Amino acid sequence: MHPRLFAIVTAALLGVLGLGAAAVTQWVPAAAPAARAVAPGGKRPAAPAGSASPTGDPAVWTRSTLRNKLMAEMAATDPGVALADLDKITKAKPYTVRFCHPIAHELGHAAVKRYDHDFQKVLSFPHDTCAAGYLHGAVEEMLEASSDPGSDLLKLCQPQMSGPCVHGVGHGTMFVSNQDVAKARDLCSRFGSQSRIITCSEGLFMQLFGPDEEDEKAKALVPADKLAAEPLYPCPEQPALFQSACFFYAPTFYLSSHDYPNHPEIYAQALKWCLNAQASGGANDCSRGVGSRLMKYNLDREDWVGQQCATAADDWQRKACTDGIVSYYTVNYTDPGAAGRLCAKLTDQEIARDCRASAHLSGSLD
Repeated sequence: MHPRLFAIVTAALLGVLGLGAAAVTQWVPAAAPAARAVAPGGKRPAAPAGSASPTGDPAVWTRSTLRNKLMAEMAATDPGVALADLDKITKAKPYTVRFCHPIAHELGHAAVKRYDHDFQKVLSFPHDTCAAGYLHGAVEEMLEASSDPGSDLLKLCQPQMSGPCVHGVGHGTMFVSNQDVAKARDLCSRFGSQSRIITCSEGLFMQLFGPDEEDEKAKALVPADKLAAEPLYPCPEQPALFQSACFFYAPTFYLSSHDYPNHPEIYAQALKWCLNAQASGGANDCSRGVGSRLMKYNLDREDWVGQQCATAADDWQRKACTDGIVSYYTVNYTDPGAAGRLCAKLTDQEIARDCRASAHLSGSLD
């Protein structure tokens, strides 16, 4: 394993990270001004039926209503307009980050079909929003339509070979291999360099553990029985370069299969579950993955997220979880003051210190 190299790549590219990832459970948050309220036990209160806003938008977005609006908007205008609107909505309504990445995937798929697989035209629109999900979806569609994906995957990202594009290729390898991890891994290995193989592996395992909701074929191929029977399958048996990404994304499936929106206690349980990876050396990456998902799914209640990291029994795991929440927060909020704002909101002193250390901030930051 190369955890140090993976950590460097992840910090620069995070789904990227994440991250990610499309969980399979619908979530409807409470409407403003109660959106930040948390019921006893950490559960979110049920959302009231909101009336439409003056713009015609719903008071509370769901994945389907936001997806339908943006797909219609793109059909009527172009991908740039839809992506700009998606960016504006996610910034105004942080809870939509929970499902914006897979929506951006769909926009990318649709754009490739609309522009008759002219990849440069598809990428001519600004596409960084929602962790470059549009780019990932476009790469998936290009590879799925390719007659020689093993060669084309090396050409798609040229000449820049940017991290988000190579990550998108990782998603695409799972499309063309029918979710066969070994075959997808062989495709990623064609990049040759360790850093690009690791970046490709991130997309591979993100796709394995969280396939797009609208992709019934991919969902049907998720090895749910093996995932349920063997903790952290298939991570321990992966080659060294692929293990870290696998462990990092494994919590995505664990959380979604345990209905995390209605069972918030599952985050603390997920940290305990990650301890199954200690023998194979993946517990730290798994714990960072839990932290990343924690922040992704609860972006509007930062202190509660920190409190979940604090439930871990050991200081190394609390720190790993905190590293994960910082990484996702700073990928979503890219301004220079984002990490400081996050750390200032954490009331657990140890977690706040770990936050500042992870973000390389002064220990005296108020």
